Amino acid sequence: MDPNIYALVLDTLNRATSQDPDVLKPAEKKLQEWEVEPGFYSVLLNVLSNHSIDGNVRWLAVMCFKNGVDRYWRKTAPNAITEEEKLKLRQGLLTTNILSEPVAQIATQLAVLISKIARFDCPTNWPDLVPELMGALKAPQPLMQHRALLIFHHVVKALASKRLVDERRTFQELTNTVYSFILNLWHENTELFLRHIQEGAATELITEHLEKALLCLRILRKLTVFGFKKTHESQDAMAFLNVVFDRAKTSLECRKLLKGRGIYPLELCEKFIIHLTKVALGVLSAQPFSYVPLIRPSLEFALYYCFTEQGMALIYERFTIQCLNIVKGILQCLEYKPPKGKEALPTLQAHQAKMEVLDPNTLCHMCRHLVSHYFLLSADDLALWDAEPESFATDEAGESWKYSLRPCTEALFSELFQFRSVLAPELVRMLANLQTQQISPDDLPGILKKDAIYNAVGLAAFDLYDDVDFDEWFTNVLSQELKIKDNNYRIIRRRVCQLIGQWCGVRASQSLRPAMYAALLEPLSSPDEDAAVKLAAAEALRSTIDDFNFDVEQFAPFAPHAIAALYELLVESEEMDTKMHVLHVVSFVTERMGGRVARGGAAQLFAYLPQLWAHATAAAHNMLRAAALAALVHLLKALGECPPNIRPWILSVVNESTKLTEPAHVYLLEDALELWLAVLETSQAPDPVTLQLAENLYPILEQSSEHLRIVVYIMQAYTLLCPEEFLSAAGGKCMELLEDMLSDMRTEGVITVLKMAEICISVSFPERNAFLGVKVIWPILIRVIHWLLEADDLPIVLSVQLCLVSRVILLSTDLFYKAIQEAATVVSDYDSDPAKLLNKFLHVWTEKMNLVTQVERWKVVGLGLAALLTTQNATVLQRFPAILLNLAEVLNDVMKSEENGTYIDPSDFSASGLLAPPGSRPASPLEGRGGAARWGEAGGGAGGAGGAEYPHELRRRALLATHPAHTIDLRAVIHLQLETLKNQVGAETFDRLLQSADRETLQQIREYIPL
Repeated sequence: MDPNIYALVLDTLNRATSQDPDVLKPAEKKLQEWEVEPGFYSVLLNVLSNHSIDGNVRWLAVMCFKNGVDRYWRKTAPNAITEEEKLKLRQGLLTTNILSEPVAQIATQLAVLISKIARFDCPTNWPDLVPELMGALKAPQPLMQHRALLIFHHVVKALASKRLVDERRTFQELTNTVYSFILNLWHENTELFLRHIQEGAATELITEHLEKALLCLRILRKLTVFGFKKTHESQDAMAFLNVVFDRAKTSLECRKLLKGRGIYPLELCEKFIIHLTKVALGVLSAQPFSYVPLIRPSLEFALYYCFTEQGMALIYERFTIQCLNIVKGILQCLEYKPPKGKEALPTLQAHQAKMEVLDPNTLCHMCRHLVSHYFLLSADDLALWDAEPESFATDEAGESWKYSLRPCTEALFSELFQFRSVLAPELVRMLANLQTQQISPDDLPGILKKDAIYNAVGLAAFDLYDDVDFDEWFTNVLSQELKIKDNNYRIIRRRVCQLIGQWCGVRASQSLRPAMYAALLEPLSSPDEDAAVKLAAAEALRSTIDDFNFDVEQFAPFAPHAIAALYELLVESEEMDTKMHVLHVVSFVTERMGGRVARGGAAQLFAYLPQLWAHATAAAHNMLRAAALAALVHLLKALGECPPNIRPWILSVVNESTKLTEPAHVYLLEDALELWLAVLETSQAPDPVTLQLAENLYPILEQSSEHLRIVVYIMQAYTLLCPEEFLSAAGGKCMELLEDMLSDMRTEGVITVLKMAEICISVSFPERNAFLGVKVIWPILIRVIHWLLEADDLPIVLSVQLCLVSRVILLSTDLFYKAIQEAATVVSDYDSDPAKLLNKFLHVWTEKMNLVTQVERWKVVGLGLAALLTTQNATVLQRFPAILLNLAEVLNDVMKSEENGTYIDPSDFSASGLLAPPGSRPASPLEGRGGAARWGEAGGGAGGAGGAEYPHELRRRALLATHPAHTIDLRAVIHLQLETLKNQVGAETFDRLLQSADRETLQQIREYIPL
């Protein structure tokens, strides 16, 4: 190696560890430039191998090396490290200096670095890795043994994460090679550290063997869970699993000794015990049939330590969680639950082992102990409630049962109720005993006991349906307890609110709902109520609304009161997460109630949201900002208009949240697009800021099709609001991009784009821009013609395609023939012959037209076909029989018979049978985002707070009123076209055309039109 290069890199690394930004930044930039230079990582390896160099410099060298492996180790990576350099690096990473690294943090990073390379190269390109590590594990130097074990742990962890079949087979081969050796090493070090603890040996000696035992245990966990096809077929693996709980018992005793001495290895010992339980959980989850022999010992182990006084004296919280999760895993395991019928032997053995331990007495004891011990609020819980009520009230979510004791115990309790017949009477008895007692507000232990039992009854609500009369309980007990204002009784008031939320969808009569709403709104709106109780009431209110039997009219009198109370709670709340939760409830109420919440509170919420947004932005709390956007959407829908005083702020928020250059857009974009659409749909007229905002659409579409549907809805809203301004600028660019994207779209996306194209040619423009809509969709029209020639699309796509072409024909037949001419020049099969292409096109049209099933489109396609008859085109007249046949079929479907026997085309807009009724999805091109359907019937159909229709809905209906299916009499048009054709070609030629059609077709036509 060139000494000058080594010195230069070393000097740069030194400067990159400086605290002076003027020195640090240029050095970091230089290191980034060198990442792609050949030989750079060899220099880094020499630096980090030299123990005489400063630790900070060597640590930085390891991190640079590790980042380089992530970016450049793959063969296909740009600027990939050469194979020659990789070979040297692999050899250099297992030298004595590396395996004797004195600094623990650097040793850990080296182990991670080697594991990353192993994931790419082991065993194919690095067959010596495992043998060399095994050799180092047998070395006499304790430090080398430890570092080799550390590296092997990370290598095994990396290889175990690979999931392809060949990779799993390779890992299984590795397991068979090393398992016995690692198991013996674990036994040896475990025995040593346990004996040293019991003998009171020096801390350093205990730590040395405990660390090695823990590393061996971590390796064995991965090997046992992922290294065998069937773990129970390996004697070594089963021997290991059979001692896991015995080792845990001994380790718990040793932990007690360490705790008494207050020395460092206590934390390590606790980690060791936790990893023993992780072994059990891992096998139970990944290979449940291999775990069958361990069901009984693991249940007995968990029951002793978590449900007896003697065992509980030895445990700590994290261990308790692991044990309870083992019990929950066994109860939850589908392989251990035999349904009725013949089952596999392992399943029956598992079920039998489970039931031998969990007899009725044991189950009742577990139920009582969970309620009386684990469900009780502790002194720490109450202290947290006093100090930070909002933090206390925030519900644990997701998989918190894996890591937090209270959710863990509640999850186990719920799982236990698969034995409903045993436990339901026990819980009902506990509740009945409670009702016979008079608990004073000063009796805190009694209140805590009642709270625990109430919690249990709430969790088991579905299982107690037949055993608890909630109506009577609420009326006579719970509603009265909400009125007790003593400070200690806040515990019960909070729990009562939760009970209402839990039971409302289980067993609460419809007539009781108003009383429940009133009961929840009382603490929610009380200025003196505890914050945790208010938050519980807010969440319960959401649950009562999110119910299948929810009646909008029943809740309507409470809606303004609820919004006002939620606004006050939102303002009072101090923590961002709390505000987010309250905003979710606000959104839920406004979504379900619509215009009914416009009175009382909505205006205040609008006024407060800018301030909330500013606070969330300053705190970089993007989830709260997303919740604020969602709330704004629902508030706009409720009011039916965007308040002028807040509109500029809303537009600025939408602009900020939909700019892809803003890092926060990944959190905000989806809700911001919904808000953008809501603003457009409630706008009476366009303004410059709104038009400028449309420039953000193109980058969003260009990035991906993930938000295609909502972006097209926004484009539709713009096209209805300001067609000329939008389509001549941002809209036109977006339509070009959509045409380019069509080739890669699925059916749903194609239909969405084609409906947008149809709207473009449906709206009216000033005379100077009469054909702007057609100009914008021209490339899409050419593509549609190509697609129709192939005629291999689904009927629903074909229907929209034919309708789009027909709308162009009805607008201008000259434009249609121009499109046919252009299409012929770019489709090689037709030799630039428009007549040849038109002939094929009309053939497909007349053959496939009957696939159009929607009456409205069926009529439009018929009108388009009829319009071609008088264009004096010979190719069209060659298809006259087929055209006449299709027109007859359209007439049959569209025309309605009057009482006097005459036929009419019900095309008058006001009386049209084709017109969709108010509040339903229209069948027009706007059907994809019908305003009435969007706003929701709960909010009063298409009306806002005052019952008037929204501006967008009015624009949509105005456009629908101009739709050809509602404004043109089909029979009259066909009659006129045939008469005009007769005048064009003469009576004799016309008669020959009629004779070319079959007699039945002519007979059907004559029922409607005199020929």
